[in-house]
Amino acid sequence: MRKSLLALLMLAMAGLAQAQVQLKDGYPQRYTVVRGDTLWDISGKFLRQPWQWPQLWHANPQIANPDLIYPGDSLVLGFVDGQPQLMIERGASRGTIKLSPKVRTTPVAEAIPSIPLESINSFLLTNRIMDSAEAFNAAPYIVAGNAERVLSGIGDRIYARGAFDPAQSVYGIFRQGKVYTDPDTQEFLGINADNIGGGEIVATEGDISTLVLQRSREEVRLGDRLFSDEQRAVNSTFFPSAPQSDIHGVIIDVPRGVTQIGKYDVVTLNRGTRDGLREGNVLAVYKTGETVRDRITGEQVKVPDERSGLLMVFRTYEKLSYGLILNANRSLAVMDKVGNP
Repeated sequence: MRKSLLALLMLAMAGLAQAQVQLKDGYPQRYTVVRGDTLWDISGKFLRQPWQWPQLWHANPQIANPDLIYPGDSLVLGFVDGQPQLMIERGASRGTIKLSPKVRTTPVAEAIPSIPLESINSFLLTNRIMDSAEAFNAAPYIVAGNAERVLSGIGDRIYARGAFDPAQSVYGIFRQGKVYTDPDTQEFLGINADNIGGGEIVATEGDISTLVLQRSREEVRLGDRLFSDEQRAVNSTFFPSAPQSDIHGVIIDVPRGVTQIGKYDVVTLNRGTRDGLREGNVLAVYKTGETVRDRITGEQVKVPDERSGLLMVFRTYEKLSYGLILNANRSLAVMDKVGNP
């Protein structure tokens, strides 16, 4: 079910007094949606804390399917009995619609997303986390290439050894990446597995299966592992929310290899489902304060950590999570802290 920010914003504004959610200083009286907007960005134009909107939506469960927002639509803010209320002026002569608590159905094609899904989906095609080394090492592996090749590419036949699911024929091919450990406790957290290709089983004899490589990002090597794809679609209508438990973690990696982290970059966190994180949770990011020398006393003094951005968790594992940076007012980096917003 898709929920639009438009209805969520209306409900948020109607319940400001009860929920202590405030309009942002300098909020616009009118905003016209343009291609490339996200619901998160638009929410941030009206509300001080845009991640709080679903709390108010959940307080009004009678709205089962609010309107979606499309490029060209205009959001108009007014006040009724002293309470702010949004109306929508549809683009392309679609008329003016007052947002009210009733069910509507609307085609979803080309509606703007909650968050920039392309930033997540392209990442998920190439990365996954294995919660244990045993699970990674127990997976089937490439034992030989066609004509004794050590490296293989698209169209080549490869031979893999291991236990395959007879009901499945298509597999992703992964190579072990970074092994994550907790920076404080040194506990093993998981293995980053890089997807380098995929193939289809065309024959099986004993514990050896023959596959044809159908895609590859780089040459496939002996020892690469085979896994089925993760069947967890990324939902375009995340419900941003604060975690239900206290979260104290750090950014331990930037899987795409950048050193300076900014808006819409994906990061790896050393906290997961066992710590209470859920998909959609919003966390504040705190820039780690530098340690400087006090010129008066000669002592080493640490500058306080400074809140510098927000991220939203979009994929969770037992001990690790992936998050998307939603905003940052300065460059972030590995080992910056994350916590409840």
